[in-house]
Amino acid sequence: MHKERIDTDSAPPSGGFTIAVAERIHRLPPYLFAEINRLMYEKRRAGADVIDLGMGNPSDPPQDLVIDKLAEAAREPRGHGYAESRGILGLRREVASKYLKYHGVRLDPESEVLVCLGSKEGFSHMCLALLGPGDTAIVPAPSYPAHVYAVAMAAANTIMLEVANPERFLANVDYTCRHLFPRPKVLVVNFPHNPSTACVEPEFYVEVVKLARRYGFMVISDLAYADITFDGYRAPSFLAAPGAREVGVEFTTMSKGYNMAGWRVGFCAGNAAMVRALATIKGYYDYGMFRPIQVAAIVALRQTDAAVEEQARIYQSRRDVLCRGLRRLGWPVESPKATMFVWAKMPERWSTQMTSIEFAMKLLKEGDVAVSPGGGFGQAGEGFVRMALVENEERLRQAVRQIGRCLKE
Repeated sequence: MHKERIDTDSAPPSGGFTIAVAERIHRLPPYLFAEINRLMYEKRRAGADVIDLGMGNPSDPPQDLVIDKLAEAAREPRGHGYAESRGILGLRREVASKYLKYHGVRLDPESEVLVCLGSKEGFSHMCLALLGPGDTAIVPAPSYPAHVYAVAMAAANTIMLEVANPERFLANVDYTCRHLFPRPKVLVVNFPHNPSTACVEPEFYVEVVKLARRYGFMVISDLAYADITFDGYRAPSFLAAPGAREVGVEFTTMSKGYNMAGWRVGFCAGNAAMVRALATIKGYYDYGMFRPIQVAAIVALRQTDAAVEEQARIYQSRRDVLCRGLRRLGWPVESPKATMFVWAKMPERWSTQMTSIEFAMKLLKEGDVAVSPGGGFGQAGEGFVRMALVENEERLRQAVRQIGRCLKE
């Protein structure tokens, strides 16, 4: 949640020289979590034990054999040079193997798979590859910030459609395409959804492909939470829908289920022309991922399926602890089927008195618990807060106790 913002409104220095930043900077709104981050930092400096449920930053480590492979590969003298920006072929082959195993999708690792420095980087550069001034992208609302800001930094426009009801979302996509000219160029889908935790079934993507063919837009699927699903639910892949590779791509990541968030390992797979366009952009921006990380990622994909499943069970247990605890407080929250978040509608007593940002500040000031205000994800998120399942069960029980004291006051 930490982010620096350039102050473009300050007076020029005494010499009269003015820093004129690009217009794209002005297209980015103020960072709405900044005040919460500032207060959390101050409280921790003062000795407060703040329980941070704000940022979805996994707190568990990767498997030991993955770390050992990283160390081993890092000792290889030839592994420290520039790597191919598309990713080494061995890693792309493992991604293709995982798609075949879990989704029944056959991918060509040479032309249909690319390694990204995290799926967020890949998504942002894909927007640069596909969008420009005058173009429009449809994005889910409430919105993961990168889905909106990456489009803005590509100088394109966004139309935000609510995803709480996936069928209504599709109907709104259809309506928008029929009545907007020029038609949207890109549709972004993100299920399981961050922040709302909304989920879909495979039939949803069948309809997405039909709409894409009918109206001529491209599809970018963000499947970041494919590995974190609960209660027997399995998140479907967009690429498993018939004809999907003709109209779009999908981004996946090792940040969540593999606990490798800081390693920045993500993938783009699907339509060869879109993958090639992303590879072109990346070729100008970076020299690829550190090769030992890629080698270790191969080991993780190949040998740690059981650990990924166990990590999902850990998140499910944490979900149950947090949701049961909040319900005992009289806060009726819904249990998500996937993701590492709980998307909680504010208690009515407080939603009628304050915004989600003010409510989040109250929990932090009076309860020493940090959450993400729904308003930080756009207007569609107002009236909600997002809680990340990144603390262990005992810490979550403590968070519930502190929230309970805060709400009683």
